[in-house]
Amino acid sequence: MNDGTVISLKGIEKEYRMGNKVVRALKGVDLEVREGEVLAVVGPSGAGKSTLLHIMGCLLRPTRGVVIINGIEAYRLEDRELSRLRNRLIGFVFQFYHLIPELTVLENVALPLMVSGMGRKEAGGKALSTLELVGLSERADHMPSELSGGEQQRVAIARALVNDCKILIADEPTGNLDMDTGISIWRIMEGLAGDGKAVVLATHNEALASRAKRVARMMDGALISMEER
Repeated sequence: MNDGTVISLKGIEKEYRMGNKVVRALKGVDLEVREGEVLAVVGPSGAGKSTLLHIMGCLLRPTRGVVIINGIEAYRLEDRELSRLRNRLIGFVFQFYHLIPELTVLENVALPLMVSGMGRKEAGGKALSTLELVGLSERADHMPSELSGGEQQRVAIARALVNDCKILIADEPTGNLDMDTGISIWRIMEGLAGDGKAVVLATHNEALASRAKRVARMMDGALISMEER
């Protein structure tokens, strides 16, 4: 997109059927995300933050609405094409890291490359250079259990970045971390935005959210305000 918009959501709705009841998790959300910014999505539990991020990240199809990723209408694609779009453009970071405990730090980061067909040596080299971006190259041979929570989250960020994604989506990435460690993770996100990536993260932490360029506030599945910093 020529104006720097890399994600555009139009009229996004998500419904779940529970017996005879329909639960509306998202209610007509319109939102744009621009390259080179950190956008914080805030709101109480149950507001729809995670659902929104999963739809942005091409992990969950909306019930209604249009999702445009880097100029492509994502959910008109077949599942295989959608997976290819996601793997090429989007990195996802979760609250609980989801590192594989039997693999070293380097192997965890290299795994997405190897799954996509890259050779072990090349994948390892690229994984090591990505670990350098998050300040953990010296921990490459360690196991996840030997790392602190903040270090594990930095490994998860490196794994999300290893495919040279254009968009990083993070769902409560500091939720299990103390404030100082959370700030260090946030600074990594700010650095990524400074390099031109679009960063979207959900958080309950108002102090951290206040550092974002824009803050999208959600309540009961609806986007109720957009604050510019």
